[in-house]
Amino acid sequence: MNTTPLANRKHIAVFGYMNSGKSSIINVLTGQNVSIVSSVPGTTTDPVKKAMELTGYGPVVFIDTAGLDDSGDLGLMRIQKSKDILKETDLAIYVIDAEKDNAISDEMVKLFRHTSTPYITVINKTDKAAEEKLEELRQAIPGAIEVSALKNTGIDNLRTKIAELLREDHEEETLVGDLLPAGSKVILVVPIDSGAPKGRLILPQVQVIRDCLDHGIKSYVVRDTELASALEDMPDADLVITDSQAFNRVNSVVPANIYLTSFSMLFAHLKGDFDEFIRGASMVDRLKPDSRILIAESCTHNHTHEDIGRVKIPRLLNKYTGYQLEYDFCAGRDFAKDVTSYDLVIHCGACMVNKKALKSRIADCVNQGIPITNYGIILSKLNGILDRTIEIFAQKKTADVTVQDKD
Repeated sequence: MNTTPLANRKHIAVFGYMNSGKSSIINVLTGQNVSIVSSVPGTTTDPVKKAMELTGYGPVVFIDTAGLDDSGDLGLMRIQKSKDILKETDLAIYVIDAEKDNAISDEMVKLFRHTSTPYITVINKTDKAAEEKLEELRQAIPGAIEVSALKNTGIDNLRTKIAELLREDHEEETLVGDLLPAGSKVILVVPIDSGAPKGRLILPQVQVIRDCLDHGIKSYVVRDTELASALEDMPDADLVITDSQAFNRVNSVVPANIYLTSFSMLFAHLKGDFDEFIRGASMVDRLKPDSRILIAESCTHNHTHEDIGRVKIPRLLNKYTGYQLEYDFCAGRDFAKDVTSYDLVIHCGACMVNKKALKSRIADCVNQGIPITNYGIILSKLNGILDRTIEIFAQKKTADVTVQDKD
């Protein structure tokens, strides 16, 4: 993997009215013609993403959105798509047309606050506006950054401000490095079935391997069929990480003195609300014959007879409860806004969406009173090994509390 995945990049979305220069600003910030620029209102329809390395910070992705003053039935749908982008936005840029606009949208300010999204206000087209108008805007929007995308002026100031805010909000994100010290030994169990991509590993496996390398943790990658042999080679392993769907057979092989968890649970711990996911898993004991389950995938892929979300989890859940439950599925961004018709939401490991997007989905469920859990956590629950697979995270929590007490 040569580039940072989108899910691991800070998401910077650009908002504003039509023809305020949103697309032009993204083009000059990225140094590429990412978005089509036109004087015709409504040129940008669906959100457009562009990944880049931002000087002074690192890997980010810019998102261009449709104008907030679009009209008609389609226009209203585009506006809603733009607003929905806030659920995955780490930093917003609101662009004001210095010639026409008088202030930032009150509605968007409320949405920024509601979604806990920091934002920068940018006054664009300063090369065209009268000095009198610019002074009015300076008084109305103190601290706004003045730019001209056309003349490429003020862009360095904007770029510096973006990097500064992202650095303030930055926290090191690690999958394994905060669970084990350098020098630890980890065995990664990677089953090779019909769902495994030919000639490569899937993203969660690659990211865990890289995280081990970054933190000086020794990793040993094997198939489930070679796990017993690997444990003979490395009897002093500190942790075994497996694909969640192999929990049952892996658990039967790994000695009780070695921690056991899954790739999906590592991502749940990194990006989600781990305690909320565990509470959600307990809901399976209260399901009824007419219960409805929503299974949410963050990526789209071809489904096979061994698909974990659409085949294996429903089969195990039906067996556990003794009921033929009702299931709905969603993939990619198509997460239901209203989940009140469901008794439980089961989310994938979320390796393809960023932390903000997953936390937004969790918040939607919690606010609507619907329990939510994660693939790895539900599978460990259904296999009767939940207590064992969360031990590694429990010991970290205990260690954190001890450090806080000492401080």
